[in-house]
Amino acid sequence: MEKTMKDNVIHFYNTADFSQEEILRLIDLALKIKAGKQKIQLLGKTLAMLFFNPSLRTRVSFAVAMQKLGGLALDLPIKEGGSYTFEFERGVVMDKGTIEHVKEAASVLSRYCDGIAIRASELITSSKDSVEVTSWETAAKDKVIKTFMEYASVPIINMESNVYHPCQGFGDAMTIKEKLGNTRGKKYVLTWVYHPKALPMATPISEILSACDLGMNVVIVHPKGWEFDTEIVQTMGKKAELASGSLSIVNNMEEGLKGADIVCAKSWGAAKFYGSWEEEKKMKEKLKNWIVSQKKMELTNHAYFMHCLPVRRNVEVTDEVMDGKNSLVIDQAENRLWGQMAILAFVLGGIDKYENQ
Repeated sequence: MEKTMKDNVIHFYNTADFSQEEILRLIDLALKIKAGKQKIQLLGKTLAMLFFNPSLRTRVSFAVAMQKLGGLALDLPIKEGGSYTFEFERGVVMDKGTIEHVKEAASVLSRYCDGIAIRASELITSSKDSVEVTSWETAAKDKVIKTFMEYASVPIINMESNVYHPCQGFGDAMTIKEKLGNTRGKKYVLTWVYHPKALPMATPISEILSACDLGMNVVIVHPKGWEFDTEIVQTMGKKAELASGSLSIVNNMEEGLKGADIVCAKSWGAAKFYGSWEEEKKMKEKLKNWIVSQKKMELTNHAYFMHCLPVRRNVEVTDEVMDGKNSLVIDQAENRLWGQMAILAFVLGGIDKYENQ
């Protein structure tokens, strides 16, 4: 559990660190904030945002969320300019390229700010091709955000790491709850789709975990070889069971989509190919038929379509589906704002005092 650390600081690293009751209460709070039925203020609060990767929705939604709550968000694009580097190892002689140890950085930011939000994922890149990364076993340690969590004395919010993107998963859950109302027993399908680059697993992992919290019958669809980490899948299964839902995995898109109420499309890189992009690239060339089309959506129960964005049109999903009446992609993106306002109230202001207003 990452939510309770020294001095009772609550970190928002992974939604699975919280009980389903806590997550459902947060979703309810987010929906009330959006509807104007709940007023929350974080006057005088400051959030430092450290972006080690490019960002559009996450960056803007957090900045606007803090502004709407009366606080201040400081945007620190650490790696994008290539001008500032941190050291994360213990006992190292810092006579190479790193400028500052995270021990001091996290401690100082904790004195200046009330919270620190971090995006640090190896596979997020604005380059036209994928980047070479370490093995999955190394990436899964989430060294950057975990080290900040170790040394910070204020809440850390995960804006996407190598393993989790809890704010995206939470925003998706809010959107599904908003559209379906009672989610228990409804079929949620997250399907892998072709993409010319290797993408992180963090978003689909968190999207699935959040769907499991809603008590849905969750189906993961992917080609053989694109399996998620076994331990994480076990956590998904336990979450689904606790919420009276289910979890299953199929390797055929048409089969998986049958009867779905929600279809969420997302590409991700295969764990076994981490560090071997050229090999993965060759394997993916055979999988260009993994695209969500209107014909495939006709297999569903008039399902809503979801995608976290950005999306490669007519590569991951056709224009017809993206622009169709059942597409929720813009609502989904908007709800990142309202969902993050609830998260900020929880970790920076304390949710309990708002519940009975």
